[in-house]
Amino acid sequence: MGLRRWGIPWTPLIQVSRSTVSVFVRLLRRHSGIMAVIGFSAGLASFLLVQRQADASRVIAILMLLTWVWLVLEKPIRHLLVVRLGFKLSPYAIKFATQMVHQESLFFALPFFFITTTWGAPQMLFSALLMAAAAVSIMDPIYHKRIAANRWLFPLFHGFSLFALLLVALPILLHLTTTTSYKLALVVAALVSAPAVFRAIQASGWWVLPARLCLLIALGLAGWSLRPWVPPATLWVTDMTFTHEVSPNREPRERLFNVPAADLQAQGLYAYTAVRAPLGLEETIYHEWHHNGVVLDRIALQINGGREAGYRSWSRKENFPSEVKGRWDVRVLTEGNQLIGQRTFVVGP
Repeated sequence: MGLRRWGIPWTPLIQVSRSTVSVFVRLLRRHSGIMAVIGFSAGLASFLLVQRQADASRVIAILMLLTWVWLVLEKPIRHLLVVRLGFKLSPYAIKFATQMVHQESLFFALPFFFITTTWGAPQMLFSALLMAAAAVSIMDPIYHKRIAANRWLFPLFHGFSLFALLLVALPILLHLTTTTSYKLALVVAALVSAPAVFRAIQASGWWVLPARLCLLIALGLAGWSLRPWVPPATLWVTDMTFTHEVSPNREPRERLFNVPAADLQAQGLYAYTAVRAPLGLEETIYHEWHHNGVVLDRIALQINGGREAGYRSWSRKENFPSEVKGRWDVRVLTEGNQLIGQRTFVVGP
């Protein structure tokens, strides 16, 4: 009616729009990997721009989030199109749009998690799961028949895609700390996935609503308890070493790998790190000192994002146990115990 009021021939426009959408969907269906390439390219470009502190990285992150806004508001938008314009999207077009959003989100997040994962640590399982989900999203037979058609797997896949995207986007856009971003991403992903989670329990009775809520809460608690297994998407160590002395220009005097026990007791030791973070992000990290697998110290450090080579900081340990020989590890952690990086030195005679 709005178009008719302005004297615009709306019927031909609707027909042209329908045919354009149909052609677009058929093209993407024939080349299903296009959106994956676009999503990965956007993620890689955003990662490089974050390194250079360019505001364009925020624009890319906003565009990625806008696709989820459309997906969340898909039903009201579709209703508006039908009521106002008589434009009705086919069920296949809607399913395909959902698949495209999943592809973009997963492939956008991939470069960030690939570089921030400490390979060999448990968090590599999350990155492996992310890569597997991204691969599944471009395999139409598996995605449509095994994921989208499964009432239990689809809510998990849906929430996981949004969760991974938010872990990357929130620190870039809002300068939220890694732990705060994790909490918010978990809550938003749970709320967006709630309708699909509720539909998974198809039954009637007074117990259905409490059961649905308990299921949603259980998924949220499981996600929170597994946070040490998730890499910090926008934090990574660019340099880490051990030294007896740090120079006035904030550089290690020497880099040590094996330390004599006498030198360690007499001089103490610095754990020196440079941690890369997005511009504007202020974060508290921790140096956790381990001796033969036992935690001895946990030292808090404040870092600020923006330096291309990483924010330089260090912790110094002077009080050592009487028996210092063996393997020492220093782990760099977030407040939520997400591993940023780790380094080992050996104390000998």
